[in-house]
Amino acid sequence: MSTISGSGCDLLIPLSERKPLKDIERSIIKTYRKYLWSKFVKAVNDYSLIEEGDKIAVAISGGKDSLLMAKLFQELNKHGKINFDLEFIAMNPGFHESNRELLLDNCDHLDIPVKLFESDIFKIVDHIANDYPCYMCARMRRGALYSKAKELGCNKLALGHHFDDVIETNMMNILCSGNFKTMLPKLKSKNFDNIELIRPLYYVREEDIKRFTQNNGLSPMNCGCVVAAKKTSSKRREVKDLIKKLSESFENVEANIFQSANNVDIERILGWKKDDKKYSFLDFYDD
Repeated sequence: MSTISGSGCDLLIPLSERKPLKDIERSIIKTYRKYLWSKFVKAVNDYSLIEEGDKIAVAISGGKDSLLMAKLFQELNKHGKINFDLEFIAMNPGFHESNRELLLDNCDHLDIPVKLFESDIFKIVDHIANDYPCYMCARMRRGALYSKAKELGCNKLALGHHFDDVIETNMMNILCSGNFKTMLPKLKSKNFDNIELIRPLYYVREEDIKRFTQNNGLSPMNCGCVVAAKKTSSKRREVKDLIKKLSESFENVEANIFQSANNVDIERILGWKKDDKKYSFLDFYDD
């Protein structure tokens, strides 16, 4: 028996209920075509995330999002018109052995040829940033993934952030940091030359990933973090709950939060920053 994380609860799924690989792969193209496959392909096309000759490092955390992303990449590689290569990489930042085994078992069942490499990030973060570990951990894990991608000769690193991650980030920046920034579908690394980060699940809703995972009997890891497990509160969880509550009173609130980053009116904002330089609307007021 193993657990799959849901919204506020854990669902127990026996491994015996895990569907065969061929059925899981077929469901991506058939059952969940509208919700997963089509949105994945749309993001790839809308934002030019994949180009001819790319070598993409697909980061596998062991969670539901990255496992689905890996399968979507495999399907696109089989059926798409663009020639590109894939490397599937996973980092062990200090998981409990059971989580490490679960990650490898899921990759084995899903026919994902993952390359697992070791690090001590959880131990380091617990020492230097015990009170607020998640931000530091995310930065360190991303740096390690960039390094591995570069070592393998990849020019792109794919992360499994989805639509809900994007809108939650928008809201967290407004409410907690007093700025308006979104999670971009792609960006060039400032610290690793010639490597681009891409987010091909940009349009995919988390609820649809959960349905795919549960209905196929998969049991991915949750966070797996031995540091954050000590914490009782999460601002991201609070923002997630806030957005859910707002959706009860405001129509299309999730889509509107997402579109707000697409519809910024530069003539109706007080100020902005570009290349580390700040600008005010007053700078252009008399033009």
